[in-house]
Amino acid sequence: MLIYWLRSRHKIKTIEMSDGWWGSGERPVKGKEDESIRPFRIETSDQEIEDLHRRLDQARYTPHLEGAAFHYGFNSSYLQKVVAYWRNQFDWRKQVEVLNKYPHFKTTIEGIEIHFIHVKPSYVPHGRAVQPLLMVHGWPGSFYEFYKIIPLLTEPASHGLNEGDVVFEVICPSIPGYGFSEAPHKQGFDSVAAARIFHKLMNRLGFKEYYLQGGDWGSRITTNMAQMLPQCVKGLHLNIVFIAVRGLRKIISIMLGAYVPWLIGLTREDVHRMYPFIQKNVYDILRESGYLHIQATKPDTAGCGLNDSPVGLAAYILEKFSTWTDKSFLQKDDGGLESKYTLDELLTNVMIYWVTASIVSSMRFYKENITKDPDLNAISRVGVYVPTGIAAFPQEITHTPQVWAKEAYKNIVTYSYMPRGGHFAAFEEPKLLAQDIMNFVRKVEHL
Repeated sequence: MLIYWLRSRHKIKTIEMSDGWWGSGERPVKGKEDESIRPFRIETSDQEIEDLHRRLDQARYTPHLEGAAFHYGFNSSYLQKVVAYWRNQFDWRKQVEVLNKYPHFKTTIEGIEIHFIHVKPSYVPHGRAVQPLLMVHGWPGSFYEFYKIIPLLTEPASHGLNEGDVVFEVICPSIPGYGFSEAPHKQGFDSVAAARIFHKLMNRLGFKEYYLQGGDWGSRITTNMAQMLPQCVKGLHLNIVFIAVRGLRKIISIMLGAYVPWLIGLTREDVHRMYPFIQKNVYDILRESGYLHIQATKPDTAGCGLNDSPVGLAAYILEKFSTWTDKSFLQKDDGGLESKYTLDELLTNVMIYWVTASIVSSMRFYKENITKDPDLNAISRVGVYVPTGIAAFPQEITHTPQVWAKEAYKNIVTYSYMPRGGHFAAFEEPKLLAQDIMNFVRKVEHL
C-alpha cells in the first residue's frame, strides 16, 4: 500500500482525451469521417457589401452624456465617426485580399468544419529544426490577431529578431463557433472539447510534438491541451493565466503582500500591478465583466441583436479593444482605439464576425465553460507539467504573480514582466510577444 501511494503521488494527472460529435443530427453509425485537408479562400460579394452599407445607413444613435468618454461604454459620437469610416472608406475587398495572403484550410473534425491558417517559413537555415507552433485566439478576437506576429515567427532573421536559431511554422485555427470554423450544433462544447479537436488537427497535419501559445480563451484551451496529452506538448506559452483568488492562505498572502511581499513570494512589480487590491481586482474586474455574466447565462438574447446590427456588433466588440488594451482609455472620448490599432485592423476583425454571423455562437462558449466550471479554476485540480512560459503584460485584465501561477503550472521555465501592452498582445505588441516566445522555446530546447 505504501509503494502504491508513493507511486500514485508522482503520477501526472491528465484530462481524458475521449471523443465527441458536434455535427447536426446523430453521429453516423458507419463510415469514417472525411479527414482531408481542403484549401479555403475567404470571398465576398456585391450583395454582402450592399447589405452591410444599407444597415450602416439606417443606424440609429443615442446622444452620449457630456464628459462621459468611455465610462458608459462605447461613446456614441465616436461610434458615428467609426461607422462613417466603415461606410465610406473601409475597403472590405482589399481586406479580404490581406486575409488571403496566408494559406487557409478547412478540415472536418467531430462532425464540424474547422478553419485554420498554416504558414511555413520560406527559408530555413541549414541544420535548424522548424518548430510547429499552434496559436489560439480568444473572444472577441480571431485568427486575424496573429497576422502581424506570424512573419516575425516564420522569418525571424529578416525582422532582426535573431540569427535564425529558432524558426516556427505557425498554425492558427478558428475556435469552433468563431469566424470561419463551423459552430457546434450540440450543447456542451467547452474548452476541453476545443482542446481535443485541436490535438486531432495537429495530428492530422502530421505533428507528433508541438508548441502551444494562447491568450484569453486560447490560454485555457492550450492549457487543457497540455493537460490532455502532455507527451505531445513540447512547451506551453501563455500571455494570461487564470488563477482563482480563494482559500485562507491566498487571503492572508493578499493581506500581507502590500507590506511584506518578500515574505509570500511577491516581487515589487507584482505589488505595483496588484495593489490597491480591491480597486484592481474587485472594482475594475466588476466594471469590465458585465459582458461575461450575460454570455455565461443568456448569450442568445443579446446575441440576436448584435447579429442583426453591424453598428451594435462593432460597438460591443471594439469597446473591449479599448479598455482591455489600456484601462486609462476609459478617460478618452475615442477610447484610445486609434493609438494602438488602425480602423482597418479593428473593422477587419469585426467583419470576420459579421460576414460569418458567428457572434452568437462565439458568445455561447462562455455559457458552455462557466456552467461546468464557474470560477474557471478546474485546471488547478489537474495541474500542468509541461514546460511553461508566461508573458505578463502590464495592462492585462488581471495580474497573476509567478508564485500563484505555480499552483497550476508546475514547470515554469520563463516568467516575463513585459514592459508595455495589454490583453490583445499579438495584435498590439507582436514584436515583444514574438521575442518572449522565442526566448522561451530557446530555453526549452536547451533543457
